[in-house]
Amino acid sequence: MKKILIIDDEKPTRELIGKMIESFGFDLEVYIDGENVVSGVEAIHRIKPDLVFLDIQMPDGNGFDVLKSVNKIDFEVIFVTAFQEYAIQAIKFSALDYILKPIDAEELKLSLSKALSKINENSNDPVFQALQHNIQPQNKRKLVLKTQESNYVVDIEDIVRCESDKNYTFFYLQTGKKILVSRTLKEFDILLSPFDFFRVQQSHLINLNFIDRYDKHDGGSVIMKDGASIPLSPVKKDQFFKVLENL
Repeated sequence: MKKILIIDDEKPTRELIGKMIESFGFDLEVYIDGENVVSGVEAIHRIKPDLVFLDIQMPDGNGFDVLKSVNKIDFEVIFVTAFQEYAIQAIKFSALDYILKPIDAEELKLSLSKALSKINENSNDPVFQALQHNIQPQNKRKLVLKTQESNYVVDIEDIVRCESDKNYTFFYLQTGKKILVSRTLKEFDILLSPFDFFRVQQSHLINLNFIDRYDKHDGGSVIMKDGASIPLSPVKKDQFFKVLENL
């Protein structure tokens, strides 16, 4: 039987999440022992959970302090937070899951189901190392790309371009490596656009720092330093040149 641990400084929240989980009918043991960083770390070492619901803000620190303090992260984590804070971006870059307060039952059930399906997969250590890196505001972002075989941690400045294939996205790195991820290009567009990435058309998101030139032939194409020729959507043309001027 899988063990679920809820760490949150608000007892009513711990009890609510616990009751919601029990109402879903999964065969789980639910513990609500963690009320802060210290007791949360102790509970993890004692209970050895398969999944931890982890509040971000607590009186004696935050959820990231909990993860830094445990001997080994061999469990899944779903972060719980009351608002869209700076940490959410770090969590997204690290390909981890989170739910917002007030807790929505359907959102909770979906996140729980996804996490349960991933238990016993490969170690998440590289993912949490990326998270610890990404929560430092001064650090350049690292993006976790999860494939069926591996978790890749890449520096976003090494990504040349991304290409959509329905609900999948191909990543092309400056090393020549090509990685396929089962997430939509739209998700990465939202995540990467603040970091010199631009969606030149529906299927292509490019790193502006890897542009070689603009070719005016056949309606206009962006030529990347890896040799790729990507058509520029007419509706994006004005915005594209404006962004280039501000680089």
